[in-house]
Amino acid sequence: MLSTSPRSGNLSADRSGRDDTILRLQKGKDALTRLTAGRIEAQLPWFRRLSPSERKWVVHLAHAGITSFIEWYRNPDAPVGIVSEIFHNAPRELMRTISLQQTLQLLRVVVEVVEEQVAQLGNSTDVESLREGVLVFSREIAFAAADVYARAAEARGSWDVRLEAMVIDALMRGDSVDELASRTAAYGWRSKAAVHVIIGRASARTFKGGLSEVRSAAQRAGEDALVGIHDNRLLIVLGGATDIDRAVGQLLQYFGPQEVVIGPRVASLAEAGASAAAASWALRTAYARPNSPRPVFASDLLPERAMAGDQTAVNELVRTFYEPLSMGSGQLLTTAENYVDFGGSLEATAKALEVHPNTVRYRLRKIQELIGLDATQARAGFVLRIALVFGRLTEGM
Repeated sequence: MLSTSPRSGNLSADRSGRDDTILRLQKGKDALTRLTAGRIEAQLPWFRRLSPSERKWVVHLAHAGITSFIEWYRNPDAPVGIVSEIFHNAPRELMRTISLQQTLQLLRVVVEVVEEQVAQLGNSTDVESLREGVLVFSREIAFAAADVYARAAEARGSWDVRLEAMVIDALMRGDSVDELASRTAAYGWRSKAAVHVIIGRASARTFKGGLSEVRSAAQRAGEDALVGIHDNRLLIVLGGATDIDRAVGQLLQYFGPQEVVIGPRVASLAEAGASAAAASWALRTAYARPNSPRPVFASDLLPERAMAGDQTAVNELVRTFYEPLSMGSGQLLTTAENYVDFGGSLEATAKALEVHPNTVRYRLRKIQELIGLDATQARAGFVLRIALVFGRLTEGM
């Protein structure tokens, strides 16, 4: 094993010269830190993209590195513990933000600055020992940094998987937004974009192979992702997917051949419980619409969900379709009610309303413009009928 101390010949240099060097290093420590901070700012673009608090911690890391070198040079047989010590005290998010490569770049800048100042900082009898000490220390601290990151990655992997499972369970339990917010903050979700929850039966391949492959694919499909299996259902929480249809298409292989449901878009992970609940209801009721597409949006199964007891679906049907028609004179609502009651017959509807069939056609176009449903189409007519039923029931309560 390589020695962590400068050569014995240099270590036997004039002790007073060495003590003088250490004193000079102590006095010049703050100046070295300022020089290093300026060099970091100039040479490392990633540093300029950090938040002010993160930049403060990076400069603190550089300062502590210089301090650690001085202490090590005073006692070369002491272990190099600066990296583990600093990251133990730094915020957890800092290690997620700064990679091992960036840490090594930072350490290289610190070493370069100290090397450049060796002639000024070292006693004339101790310059060569100081120069060699800088090289030995830089090697040792690089190894220490790699070890810290390796251990952190291993620990974080196990911890993240446990936190991920806790968030998935919280979503399926229907925890409140506040409770979810605290759990997701601990997990370290990075995406600030909208979130969808995708649910379906897990494939045999997924059960057998585990979730690592699914997780990697989901993270490629969006900005961030959570995956888990709850009962026999595979649940994927996808954040920041710019094209949700395309993203889910890339993930269908991990689901079984049955229905796959995309929950409604929500603003953040803390609100994903609503998306998960809608997707779960849709998955339970999708069999009632045998020809539904795969994947299917939870919003495309509102009637089935409402009839199965999903109050959120009932509220959405009433709010989206019934209430707009009931506004104003109620003429459009009356037309819609008669049209569905008479099985979509223009003539029967016109006769009941005592108007011309063209008037009914005109009103049906106005209904489509208002609520987005073409009542002349079979599925849209069914959705409208169920919305009217629940609208009447809601008004009668």
